[in-house]
Amino acid sequence: MLTVDTINMCSHLQKKLFEEEGVYHSLWQAMQADPELTAVVRSRQLHVYRNGKKVLVLAGKSAPKIIREDPICELLP
Repeated sequence: MLTVDTINMCSHLQKKLFEEEGVYHSLWQAMQADPELTAVVRSRQLHVYRNGKKVLVLAGKSAPKIIREDPICELLP
């Protein structure tokens, strides 16, 4: 199970990820089930890595940034 330190995470992003009606909630659930994924909060954004390589950056108010093509990116709205 993936754990993330939410202390420095943007409150908008927290709502989008953790609340059931949030736009990134299905992505968060998929991240929980995938042992190859890790995530770190940097500059109030969530940086998602697969096997140590960054694939995605999620921010609260701006659009997600796809760094590399990855199956997790297909879950973005």
